[in-house]
Amino acid sequence: MSNQKQYKYTISSNNGSLSSEQRDFFEVNGYIVIRNLINEALLDQFKKRFIDICENKVNRGGITVMKDISSVKRNQEEIPNERIVNKIQDIVWDDVFEQYFLHPQLLDYVQCFTGNNIMAMHSMLINKPPDTGSMTSRHPMHQDLHYFAFRPADRIVGTWTAMQTVTEANGCLFVLPGSHIRPGKLLPHEYPEWKGGVNKGFHGITGYDSHPKEYLDMNPGDTILFHPLLIHGSGPNTSQETRKAISCHFASCECRYIDVTGTTQQNIAIEVKEIARRRGFNDMDFKDFWKFRSRLVRGLKMHL
Repeated sequence: MSNQKQYKYTISSNNGSLSSEQRDFFEVNGYIVIRNLINEALLDQFKKRFIDICENKVNRGGITVMKDISSVKRNQEEIPNERIVNKIQDIVWDDVFEQYFLHPQLLDYVQCFTGNNIMAMHSMLINKPPDTGSMTSRHPMHQDLHYFAFRPADRIVGTWTAMQTVTEANGCLFVLPGSHIRPGKLLPHEYPEWKGGVNKGFHGITGYDSHPKEYLDMNPGDTILFHPLLIHGSGPNTSQETRKAISCHFASCECRYIDVTGTTQQNIAIEVKEIARRRGFNDMDFKDFWKFRSRLVRGLKMHL
């Protein structure tokens, strides 16, 4: 009889970088922080690229630019574009940003969750502007699996890298440790009824406000890897500076697309289809949406 420890959420990998202690921590908590993974010189390139996109100095290509609703409502002539844009998405093909999604050391960690064949599915740079007083800079508690039309969940992992010092004051991430196990399922997500409104796509869950939160202070280059069922969110940015992070969700190429019709994900699927229609993609469904924005970053492409 084998005494080898059984892991559910991480897998053995030839090039994998997780220690047994790190795997143990992730199994219980659903996340782990790797310190100093991305060097600051690279992060400086990402910051410059982001600002150039905000100021329309470079061709943004297929990058999606999103804006904070409270900043848009104010006089934009008085606010730099960097303080209006709260997120850019679909940056995986950009010549500068791709250095993150193809980063060898990052992918060595990622493949401890996905296996050797890896797709980058959801790429973004998150820019949390100083809150205007309406609290729109916070992000409601949510599970990222709500947005994804592929499974299994255990072969998906999110990465989130701090591009500067991140604290509770400027709206760091908070997590509910162990929530990938309890409740361990995808919960219904809706727009929260918050005074001041909610940014587009910021769906959230209810009923977990009283649960203990772990606030994750991070230094530049520190990177969290987390399970897509982990409940997490972020508070408002009460500082005077923007708070930046670069993030991606990676999935095993062995994952398969699913039909979300009739599930708790149908609301986001409808919203995504409407966004695609407004951009001229009249026949794009939820699966096509994910196929369109993904990229093979290691190994061989299979189902995704």
